[in-house]
Amino acid sequence: MSRRRARGFTLVEVLVALMIVAMGLAALMVAVSGAARTSGYLRDKSLAQWIALNRLSEVRLNLNKSTQNTDTGELKFANRTWHYDTRYFDTSITSMKRIVVRVYAGDAKTKGNPLAESTSFFGTALGAPGGSNAVDWTQGSTAIPTANGTAGVGTAVATGTSATGTAVTPTPQAAPQ
Repeated sequence: MSRRRARGFTLVEVLVALMIVAMGLAALMVAVSGAARTSGYLRDKSLAQWIALNRLSEVRLNLNKSTQNTDTGELKFANRTWHYDTRYFDTSITSMKRIVVRVYAGDAKTKGNPLAESTSFFGTALGAPGGSNAVDWTQGSTAIPTANGTAGVGTAVATGTSATGTAVTPTPQAAPQ
C-alpha cells in the first residue's frame, strides 16, 4: 500500500495569507481615518465661514462702532470656542473701507492659520444693506434698435402686468441721433 500525503496549507502559506489580509486592513483603516479627518476639517471650515460672514454683517450694519484699524473678539458657536480678527483698510475711495475678517478655531491664545477669511466693503459710497428693495427691478434700460438699424438706449418694458399688479405699457423713446 502506498501512503498518500494529506493535502492542506502549510504554515508558510497561512502566514503569507495573514500578512496580505493585515496589509489590506491597514490600508482600509488609513482611508477611513483620512475621510473622517477631512469631514471634520470641512465642518470646521464651514462654521468658520459662517462666523466670518456674520461678523461682516455686524460691521456693515454698524452694530460695532469701532474706529480702530483692528478689532478682535472671541465667541462660542456650535459648542466650540472661536476667535476672529477684523481689520479695516483704506481704499482709493475716501468714504469707503475694505473689511477683512479672519476666523480661527480655539480661544484668542491659540495660534494657527485662519480657517476662514471673508472680505467686504462699507462706507457712505455704498448703499445701505437692504436698500435695493426700494427699487422696482421689473423695469430697466436696455439697448433697443432704432429706425436706421443702429442700437439706441431706451427703456424696454413688456406689455402686461408688473410685479405690483399694475398694468404696464411700453413707452416710446426717441432714439439718440
